[in-house]
Amino acid sequence: MPSRVPTELPTEPTETPVARTRRARRMNRILAETYPDAHCELDFTSPLELLVATILSAQSTDVRVNMVTPAVFATYRTAADYAAADRTELETLIQSTGFFRAKTNALIGLGQALVERYDGEVPGRLKDLVTLPGVGRKTANVVLGNAFGVPGITVDTHFGRLARRFGWTAESDPEKVEAEVGALFPRRDWTMLSHHLIWHGRRVCHARKPACGACPLAGLCPSYGEGETDPAKAAKLVKSSAAVASSP
Repeated sequence: MPSRVPTELPTEPTETPVARTRRARRMNRILAETYPDAHCELDFTSPLELLVATILSAQSTDVRVNMVTPAVFATYRTAADYAAADRTELETLIQSTGFFRAKTNALIGLGQALVERYDGEVPGRLKDLVTLPGVGRKTANVVLGNAFGVPGITVDTHFGRLARRFGWTAESDPEKVEAEVGALFPRRDWTMLSHHLIWHGRRVCHARKPACGACPLAGLCPSYGEGETDPAKAAKLVKSSAAVASSP
């Protein structure tokens, strides 16, 4: 992954809103070129499956969830199946994803709510999704963007960290981050923007040791230098897709 010499770092206190928007969009274009295959890394074939997988992914890894969900999806095919699930059986199936009792409560409650309020179907609106057990804005936007084609910004830990490092926002509250970053981009770009930042956060811009010297955004990032700047040393910090798959 080529790095860019940081010769045009923005000066945050004097950066105008227009300049910030232009810089942010340029950064996203570079990320799109860097990660042309960026996508949701949870396996699913329907909105219900993605909703369940996203709930299971909390405090777990995508690879672990993808190992568990084939058996879950084969056993519980409809919302009614989750609503009527045997608690012990469901807990056993999802135990390896962690917090399995709380997740079992959420999945059974989810099934009941879908049956009672939405005829067993996953609703395609944010305001409806966030009323469901175990579903917050992050999960709702994952489902909207990837199962319904409705643009949404997924503010997970990676997205929030990078948005602040990039100087796109100073907010820490996910809803405020979502609003401020969303204002910088056309709505149609929101879902892929989320994938780009999450992929970059998992592979290069790590929480503790960002690989600044191997980052394609070095010349546009106000946080350049927060991590290793030597290209050779930074390259060793970059995670492969295989390594990413086994980490949160």
